Parts: sequence; structure tokens; C-alpha cells
Amino acid sequence: MLFACEGCRRGRVPLSLAHVSTQKAFLLARPINTSSASRYQASLLEGPVLGSLLKLSVPIVLANILQSGYQLIDAFWVGRLGGHAVAAVSVSFPVTFLLIALGSGFSMAGSTLVAQHMGAGNHHRVNQVAGQTILLVVVTSLFLSVIGILLAPGLLGLLGVEEAVYDAALVFLRISMAATVFTFGFSMFQALMRGVGEVRLPLYIVTGTVLLNMVLDPLFIFGFNLGVGGAALATLVTQAMALGTGLWLLVRGRHGIALKRHDLRPDPVFIRRALSLGLPASVELSARALGMNVMVFLVTGFGTVTIAAYGVGTNIMAFVIIPALGLSMSTAALVGQNIGAGQIERAARIARLSALIALVVLSAIGVLVFVFARELVAFFVPGDGAIIEAGSHFLHITALTFGFIGAQMALTGVFRAAGQTVVAMLLALVSQWVLQFPLAFILSRDTVLGVDGIWWAFPITNMITALISLMVFMRGHWQKGRLAEQEDPLTTQVSGEIIGKGPGSAS
Repeated sequence: MLFACEGCRRGRVPLSLAHVSTQKAFLLARPINTSSASRYQASLLEGPVLGSLLKLSVPIVLANILQSGYQLIDAFWVGRLGGHAVAAVSVSFPVTFLLIALGSGFSMAGSTLVAQHMGAGNHHRVNQVAGQTILLVVVTSLFLSVIGILLAPGLLGLLGVEEAVYDAALVFLRISMAATVFTFGFSMFQALMRGVGEVRLPLYIVTGTVLLNMVLDPLFIFGFNLGVGGAALATLVTQAMALGTGLWLLVRGRHGIALKRHDLRPDPVFIRRALSLGLPASVELSARALGMNVMVFLVTGFGTVTIAAYGVGTNIMAFVIIPALGLSMSTAALVGQNIGAGQIERAARIARLSALIALVVLSAIGVLVFVFARELVAFFVPGDGAIIEAGSHFLHITALTFGFIGAQMALTGVFRAAGQTVVAMLLALVSQWVLQFPLAFILSRDTVLGVDGIWWAFPITNMITALISLMVFMRGHWQKGRLAEQEDPLTTQVSGEIIGKGPGSAS
């Protein structure tokens, strides 16, 4: 319905700028149109905040737990090859994560724009954003995959990887780089589905591929005698299948996004918007990945046992913070949809509740990790007492600050949902390069702590970063991030009619 005079609607009176302004004001104040969305998706914009948050976060958390099954399954079977094999995977993972991070900003930008347009009820723009996101992600991932394969030896050399670990690490890294296109692509599919509020389909797909990976890992590693390269190859195969399934679902168009051929034509307007949102997001993720690489550089100076302990410890940390990661993703989608719908106060309630839940849940998990640290490390490297001792010591130092990681991640999701990817980027830069790495370097090299200095940099960084994130959130600037409003299709259409069919122009 257009809020205009009867003469305008019947074409008897030319449209005026006053009418456009009135229509714009009405559009921003209009009630949510639930008839054009599924009942499930519409419920995300109304009703109890906790219910909406759980409706998104539970499937996302489960999918992320299963997704981490790739690393856990790899670590389990690779651990049976010995400490050198574990170290090879440990030093390769940060490099892989770095290249993935460089291109993941476009998926993040696409998810933000999809969520806000979905909340605004603009389904045409949802489809267009999805198509352009796919185009950007495919081009970027292909480029980075080739670059990663070519630069793999040099990257491992920069990390100072020991000769005993180097060959296996190179094989694992190159196959992982070849899989980047599929890993990128499926991550993009998950991000787009989160944006429209459909989080169950990715869960089903991940479940199937992880179960397949459980079969392929031992088959490739031991059956085909491929060693650590078999673990990477199993991931490549299953991620390719996941991406193929996701693209098929997008083309079918029954789950919030109906992808058409014209949506894949390059759109300069969207590309500029994606760059403004995606590049800071890529810098943010890359800063974290580079931080991991630099930490590996510090760790390698303390020997293979410390490298393996760091790899096992960070794998466990990555697994236990999955609830916070899922909550951050669901918060970004839910806050984005509510911002797009103009429901700022509801978005603020979602943000506060999400941060509180993440703080409490991750603190409780941290206590459990602290108590059962030795058993957790021994699960991955059974029989290697030196690595078990070093890895459990690392977890004892870091585990009790997991709650601060959770709160910070939840609030970062809010900033991304509002399009404030620059804020998220700055938080990552401060966390990794102002706090964690300098602390780890100074404490491990210039004090009596030695390798413990690296471990202690983690909890100190977690607490300070969470406090800074809370301060930025309380300032409230994120509440002004309504991106969908800037591209209101009806206003654009009406403005075009003013220019093309105003008084004195041909009708």
C-alpha cells in the first residue's frame, strides 16, 4: 500500500517530492509484513527475544559443533601417526585459516545485507545480494587457492617449521589450499542461509558430510597410505559435496533465496557496498589468522612438544567456544533482521541477552575444561606424556577466561549486523596486535616465564578485549546501522518517476 493521495494513485496528479518523503516515512514506520515470509522466518521479528535467539542459535551451534568435527576427526586419526604428524597439521591450520579469512569478508557482507533486506521484506534485493555474494566469493576463492598452493613452501619456511615436520605439513597445506574453493563456497551458503533465518538446512548438510568424513579419514590416511595428506583430501571431497548441495538448494528457491541467472550478473553498486563492508571484515579475520601464525612462530622456537601442545590446546579451545561462535552468528542474523525492520530496541535486547548467555555458558565450559584438561589432551595424543603435560598446562592457564571470549564474540556479531565491520576490525587488531602478540613475545622472551608467557597472553587478552567491546557497545553507535533503508526500492522507483514523468515530460 502506498501512502499517497487518491489523485496520485489514479495518475491524475503528478508525484511530488513531498509525496516521496511521506511515502518514505510511512515505509520506515510500516508494520512487519509477515505474509511474504515463512511463518518460521517472520517469528524472528516478533515474540519473546529468548525464543527467537534460541531458534537460530541452537541449529547454528549444532552445525558448528559438527563442522568442527572435521578438525577433531582429523586430529584423532592424525594423532595415531605420532607427534610429528600432529605438529604438521598444527602449523598448517593457521596458514589455511589465513587464506580463508582473506576472502570470508564478502560472505559476511552478504549475510549482513541479506539479513537487513529480509527484515525489511525486500525479497528481490535478498536474491540479488545472494547472487552477487556467490560471484565475489567464487572469484576470490579461486584466486586465493592458486596463490596459497604456490606460496605454501615459503609460508612454512617463514614459520621456521622443523625438517622432520616440513614435508608432511607441505602436503597437508597444499591439499587444503586446493579445497579452499569448496570451503569458501559452503561457508558462503551457510552465511546466506543465516541471513534469511533458515539455519536448519546447513545443519542437515553438515551432518551428512561429517559422517562421510568419519569414513573417508581412516580410509585415506591408512587404507590408501596417504598419511596426513589423506585427512586434507577427505575434507576436500566432503566440502565439495556440501557446496554442490547448497548451490542446488539456492537454485530451487524454496528456502528464502531464489537464485536466478540475472542475479549473477556483476552489479557495480553492490560490489562497492560489498567492498565497504567486506574488506574490513576480511582484515578483521585476517588479523586474527595472522595472529595465529605469528603465535606459531613464537611457539616453534620451543620445540616440537610445545608445537603439538599448542595445536591440541587451540583445537580444544576452538571446539569449546563453538557455542559462543554460534551465538555470535545467530545474534548477527537476528539483530540484522530487526535493524532492517526498524526494531532497534528489540535488537538491543537481543544483543544484551546474547552477551550474557555467552558469558555464563562459556565460563561454565571453561571450568569443565580446567578440571578435565589432561583427559582432553590425552584423547588426541594418547601415550605421549610430554605433550599431555604441556597441553593440559596450557588449558589450565586459559580455560577460566573462556566466558570473556564468548561475550566479546556476541558483541562483535552485533557490530557486524549493523554494518560496522570497521569496528569489528579495530577490535581484532587491538586484540591480536596490541595485546596478545606483544604480551606473548615479551613474557616468553624477556621474563623467566618462558613458554608460559605465551600461554598467559591468552587470558589477559581475553579479559581486556571483552571490556573494550562492552564499552563500544554501550556507546550505542551501532543502532544507526540500517543499511537496507539506504536502498529502499520503492523510493528509488518513485524518484525515477519524478525525474522521468514530472510536469512537462512525455508520458
